[in-house]
Amino acid sequence: MKKTIHLEALDPIEIFGVGNKILTEFCSYFPHMKVVARGNEVMLEGSESDIAEFNIRFAELIERRHRKMNLTAYDVEDIFTGKGNDRLPASGDEVIVHGTDGKAIRARNKTQQELVKAYFTHDLVFAVGPAGTGKTYMAIALAVRALKNREIKRIILTRPAVEAGERLGFLPGDLKDKLDPYLQPLYDALSDMIPSRKLQEFMADGTIQIAPLAYMRGRTLDKACVILDEAQNTNLGQLKMFLTRMGMNAKFIVTGDATQIDLPHPSDSGLLQGIRLLEGIKGIATIRFTNDDIVRHPLVTKIVKAFDGV
Repeated sequence: MKKTIHLEALDPIEIFGVGNKILTEFCSYFPHMKVVARGNEVMLEGSESDIAEFNIRFAELIERRHRKMNLTAYDVEDIFTGKGNDRLPASGDEVIVHGTDGKAIRARNKTQQELVKAYFTHDLVFAVGPAGTGKTYMAIALAVRALKNREIKRIILTRPAVEAGERLGFLPGDLKDKLDPYLQPLYDALSDMIPSRKLQEFMADGTIQIAPLAYMRGRTLDKACVILDEAQNTNLGQLKMFLTRMGMNAKFIVTGDATQIDLPHPSDSGLLQGIRLLEGIKGIATIRFTNDDIVRHPLVTKIVKAFDGV
């Protein structure tokens, strides 16, 4: 039996993938069929039952493409097995992204692996725990990976500009110059993963945006990976404002350390309150790091433990 499927109002590469990678993965589930892609047509030859099944599953693939920017092999697996989200593109021994020095960036411990898994199975992820556990670095690596794979159009990184013992007015320069010290850790992580010239281009054209939290008000952030860092320095109202910026096809990651609150009144922090309010809602995950997950210099673990005892 033969059948031809016509793609309507879609560029074939959006379904077939670069080099027909998605279509090849899709066809691997039909080993007894002959499938030829030509232009915006897919020509099938095989048994009636295989062609009927192919048609149903292929329609699911097209419908999924309408709901998200880019398809991956994991979408194909999910269509056929329902287990695609359980297979991690970046588990303990797989690369999330390569750094500018060629070094492979991977999850370095079980909790980081849980963060990676949560990213692929939830649209909003809270990652909380002590300094040095790689929360923000992993979040940025996942965002850069998504951008490189064209799963998103933008990366947006934000922090509350809280005066941690210093006053903005005493810092030199214009507003950007005054705010850059607060945002420098985000620049550092990005520069590890994206070559300097390309990073400058991304920031110039708005593909990557780094801004204080106050600049998020009134925006709708879609087709983006949006990371709120140092969220322990937000109050509940600010956290709500940020979370309600979420648009279609967006991933939000919120990182913070409840032991390092820089607000004048630590009880004003909305991070843990927000997590408690949202816990149990489908699509939201909370990953909790501990001192055992610290991946900086071995002394950092001892320093954190010493200060926890004060």
